[in-house]
Amino acid sequence: MKCALLIPSWVPEDIFSSKTASSQINYWQPLGTLYVAAVLREAGHEVIFLNGAFLTHEELLGRVTAFRPEFIGIYSTTFGWSKAKKTAADCRQALKGHVFICSGGPYPIAVRERCLQDAGECIDAVVTGEGEFPALEMVERLQAGKGLDGIRGIAYRQGKDIIINPPRPLITDLDSLPFPARDLLGDAMLYIPPPATYKRKPVAVLMTSRGCNRQCIYCFQIDKTRKSGIRYRSVESVLDEIEHCISRGYREIKFIDDTLAADYDRAMRIARGIKERNLDFTWFASACVNQVDKPLLQAFRDAGCWAILFGAESGVQKNLNTIRKGTTPEQIRKAVKAAQEVGIRVSTPFMFGIPGETFEEGLQTIDFAVDLNPDIANFHAITPFPGTYLYDNLDKYGIISEDLADFTYQGAAFIPHTMTREEILTLRQIAFRKFYSRPSFILKRILELRSLHDVAVAAKSMRSLFWLFVKSGVFKRQKK
Repeated sequence: MKCALLIPSWVPEDIFSSKTASSQINYWQPLGTLYVAAVLREAGHEVIFLNGAFLTHEELLGRVTAFRPEFIGIYSTTFGWSKAKKTAADCRQALKGHVFICSGGPYPIAVRERCLQDAGECIDAVVTGEGEFPALEMVERLQAGKGLDGIRGIAYRQGKDIIINPPRPLITDLDSLPFPARDLLGDAMLYIPPPATYKRKPVAVLMTSRGCNRQCIYCFQIDKTRKSGIRYRSVESVLDEIEHCISRGYREIKFIDDTLAADYDRAMRIARGIKERNLDFTWFASACVNQVDKPLLQAFRDAGCWAILFGAESGVQKNLNTIRKGTTPEQIRKAVKAAQEVGIRVSTPFMFGIPGETFEEGLQTIDFAVDLNPDIANFHAITPFPGTYLYDNLDKYGIISEDLADFTYQGAAFIPHTMTREEILTLRQIAFRKFYSRPSFILKRILELRSLHDVAVAAKSMRSLFWLFVKSGVFKRQKK
């Protein structure tokens, strides 16, 4: 069967302020969609992938119409749901109705059949969990002219009724999945993370595990109860995929596990395996500050790791406790220091608008970030996406925007009882100003310039910093 997998058309200004977009924009490889594509192709189906990050809505529709698929899968985040609905409706009209349209991704997983109720007849089904095998079963049932009853992990439209099938167990044998179909991306050089967060191009993203066993209230997981824990791929499978990426010309990899160090011994084996196979690439990973130590970080550095992200989130213990981070400011300091001592650059995101947080505590977090002195710091608004504990318990903690387009880390969709939206946006602006305008920070960055790429990144950063100083309310999203 001919299958088209789509990401609706979008532009950076849909997410970021137009004044700072150039220093924040990133184009990640859509790994989940590429896994679905790989499973469909392995079963013999013809698949194309179209990414609206690089196509206008009209261009995307033109390519879909030319391909004439029988099955369309549309990826949707929360803030992108309106675009997903429009894409579905216009595809159906362009193809004169002769197509089955399904939506998957974080938003459909979180709200399930409500997507079908909201979208009307332009969407036939939604995937309510991991997408690989529900998509395959739907395609094969449709090809055989059979109904969708009994396919676990979907909700679908049957006449005027909406049928909700039972959930599908999560995939436990991750090694059984084919590698993501990265060849469908086209020009790999288009897919780059934010400036200053990569060293070499092209950059691949790779996941060595799925799931998380932590309980952060703002984190979306398919398994809310965390009963399944973390599902790991074998070290050998991970190393084989790294080799596969290198063979395709990738020169850097971003590991996008929630934390690469959840299993300390396994993380050490991955690092040592990279070195033993003499794999030539640079890499970036994320880890929890209470799961790393200097020996592990040294092993990472020896294997080519140049940067690591530690989710600091706050410098106030009360607020770390509120979000169930399970860490302390002292553990954050210790991990950052250890990484920098072995030569790994450190990125630390922080967030404002935590339930119960005050404006004064936000200022304390800014002071903590400055004193911590990571190489990169980011300052977000906490966002309770559908499917998170915070979203499910909003009445206890604050109010939320009814505009799904606010559901980015930029838009302050959530306002705790102890703050205002203006205070959250003000804290973000103060934080970026104070952290990045320090003379010592600027001098260090100037001394680190080594290439035209470094100069270009610095120029974008300085442009954003300029707007942070001269324009108030720079993070307010422009309503369309």
